[in-house]
Amino acid sequence: MRLDDLPTPCLVLDRAIMQRNIASMAAALSRHGVPLRPHMKTAKSIEVARLALAGQPGGITVSTLAEAEYFAGHGITDILYAVGITARKLDQVAKLNANGAAVTVITDDPDTARAIAAHPAGPRALIEIDTGEERGGVRPEDPALLAIADRLGGRLAGVMTHAGHSYGGRSVEDMVRIAEAERAGIVRAAERLRAAGHAASIVSMGSSPTARHAASLSGVSEVRAGVYMFGDLFQAEIHTHAVGDIALTVLASVIGRRPARNRLLIDAGGLALSKDRSTEAAPLDYGFGLMLDARGRPTYGQAIVRHAYQEHGVVETDAAVPADLPVGTKVRVAPNHTCMTAAAHDRYYVVEGGDEVVAIWTRVNGW
Repeated sequence: MRLDDLPTPCLVLDRAIMQRNIASMAAALSRHGVPLRPHMKTAKSIEVARLALAGQPGGITVSTLAEAEYFAGHGITDILYAVGITARKLDQVAKLNANGAAVTVITDDPDTARAIAAHPAGPRALIEIDTGEERGGVRPEDPALLAIADRLGGRLAGVMTHAGHSYGGRSVEDMVRIAEAERAGIVRAAERLRAAGHAASIVSMGSSPTARHAASLSGVSEVRAGVYMFGDLFQAEIHTHAVGDIALTVLASVIGRRPARNRLLIDAGGLALSKDRSTEAAPLDYGFGLMLDARGRPTYGQAIVRHAYQEHGVVETDAAVPADLPVGTKVRVAPNHTCMTAAAHDRYYVVEGGDEVVAIWTRVNGW
């Protein structure tokens, strides 16, 4: 099967590029001697997970309990569910753990901490720490940290944080600085817990940019990162990787030509590409994606998907529309935010640098 045989739009995953990205991140962390707990919220695929875990202790991170059930069913049992748990979900976690999984949960809420401790099969829990993102978590010096720990009691296993605010950085120097603030904050939270007599063996931090560029990981027990496996245009803009390291693209067909306006229509719109606009404030705004040729090469220069309707993408080129792009031609689009783009699809058509489909990998979707 070749790419030209596939229906469009669909996801194309270049395994060779992905494996290069996995090896690069593993090397970045190995110099610190800190293990990686890959975040599978983007890939949602057992085949990808197995590749990402090569050389790692074996634990993963997930963002839904559907992912936790899926990966546990495929033999990966050490799972961190890195979204704040609610009391109503504790029975579902307990059922997974009773069937052989070891799902750890997170919380920053005293009442939820009490519910975890009171549950007859309450899981291990980490306290979520806010080290600058200001999304979830308690600050390292917040008195609530010890109050939550007291309520968790023996269920407490440590602390975790996510430097999502690293996405606001624009230079390697920014990432180094944010990574250090993340590291110092999570380590300080763990130290406070230990000084108060609580367990804090797990000190978990991570985002792809800070994992890549951290100058020190002293005091950290594990790092979580996920988007690095596939890459995207935004991560390229913030120096996580190069544009040529984007492993995931959307295969699309040209469905219209407007050469007088330097425009093409493709059959990949907002549903296939997502409408995430993360590069809007970056140095180079890639709109809703960058159009590549069918082999994934930037043959057409700055051919950017400027408008995304439900099933239509409008590509604007920075030069005359090439004559070799008639209606029906297959092209590929590098995504703005690969996590959002992949979410609309149920499978990957896997290639290795060419146009032959060497495998088809399914994804788990939903919650």
